[in-house]
Amino acid sequence: MAIDVDLVVAGAGGGLTAAVRAAELGLEVLVVDSDPNFRRGNNTSMSTAMIPGPGSRFQAAAGITDSPQLFLDDITRKTGGSADMRIASALACVGAELVEWLADHVGMPIELPTDFAYPGHCVPRVHSVPGRHGSSLLRHLLDAVERDERIDLLVPARLTAVRPGPDGSRVAVVENPDGEREEIVTRAVLLATNGYGADAALVASHLPEIAGAHYRGGEHSRGDALRIGAELGAATGFLDAYQGHAALSAAAQTLVTWTAVMHGAAVVDTGGLRFGDETTGYSEYAATLAARPGGRGWMVFDERIDGLCRAFGDYQDVLSAGAVRGGDTVAGLAATIGVPADVLESELDALAGVASGAQQDRFGRATVTPLRPPLRAVEIVPALFHTQGGLLVDEHARVLDTAGDPVPGLYAAGGAAAGISGHGAAGYLAGNGLLPALGLAYLAAGHLARTATTRSLAPEGAR
Repeated sequence: MAIDVDLVVAGAGGGLTAAVRAAELGLEVLVVDSDPNFRRGNNTSMSTAMIPGPGSRFQAAAGITDSPQLFLDDITRKTGGSADMRIASALACVGAELVEWLADHVGMPIELPTDFAYPGHCVPRVHSVPGRHGSSLLRHLLDAVERDERIDLLVPARLTAVRPGPDGSRVAVVENPDGEREEIVTRAVLLATNGYGADAALVASHLPEIAGAHYRGGEHSRGDALRIGAELGAATGFLDAYQGHAALSAAAQTLVTWTAVMHGAAVVDTGGLRFGDETTGYSEYAATLAARPGGRGWMVFDERIDGLCRAFGDYQDVLSAGAVRGGDTVAGLAATIGVPADVLESELDALAGVASGAQQDRFGRATVTPLRPPLRAVEIVPALFHTQGGLLVDEHARVLDTAGDPVPGLYAAGGAAAGISGHGAAGYLAGNGLLPALGLAYLAAGHLARTATTRSLAPEGAR
């Protein structure tokens, strides 16, 4: 039986990186995705387009000294040493190459924000695109896909199974919404279907602390990779890991960027009280917020921070939805958002004291700039963005079986694979979602191209 394509990519988010890279290396690729609205509904398009690239030329141009080892040190520190260091090392070493390839070969307008520090990163290394929104990143990947004749895109179509094929090949079983099935013979399959965040039962089983929070991810992230991998004897790991976010606008249902916190914003509950060190990280703070009365709160900031956040597309959506409230004084803002004025004023005064060095924050927060009226506030609710556990993979993104050996012809990337955030939510660093999504896909394409032999073309029209 002839090979139809060299690579089938299941998932048109970060998996498109594998398609573009594989085609660039001379392979024929078919991309399938079950979501007809994937351009705006998958986790890549809904992200803030953050990609760590330690040691990139963009850092060098900005005078920033960084290295894969520094990034690994940050991962170790944030995860308490629980991360899969083989995968973390592979991604740390490929991060700079990846962001430079996205700029040079995909045409992505990569930029390096240096005006603030993302929680847990010791230096600015989180690269992004103008507007800091994943929809722009995905658009550039799609443009690259559409320019390449070696890549076909089949949407909507869901990968339902992967079976052994003749002569070491794989058979990818693809089904359309009408139930029609097609079997595609391929050298390899990349599972880039994200995690299981859209499956309420799996979330309740593995992530009970965030199970009641709003899910803000792709609705087709239903754990397909876990099911397909299990059928092939694949091992799984870190299924209790996830990225949460404590700053989903209750009114706009989009993110109020955590950049506001890193520039000095405070987070208070519905009683006007702060309840932790907001700068520890937006992921773990989601469960902290969920545990407060009513499971919601307010992000409080000033006009200076408002101006800094307007560069973010998500914040523009929050503004457009009328979700940003205002007050010329602390009392005025308190009245607007319905919290006790004396409590809110006491909290903001205490933060000002920390900023001046007159006192220490009771929660240990050190990064503080005083908030000055007029003030702004957005009501926020906690959210689950994506899961961080999945199929165990090696440094080439090959899926491993329970004995630790590669499953022939099967790769995984992004939420389909076990990530680098350790366990729970506290190990998540900004970019720990997109780097495994794009980085593992990039590594998979490179490995397949190095190991593939000259393929036998299928007859015209066979696929």
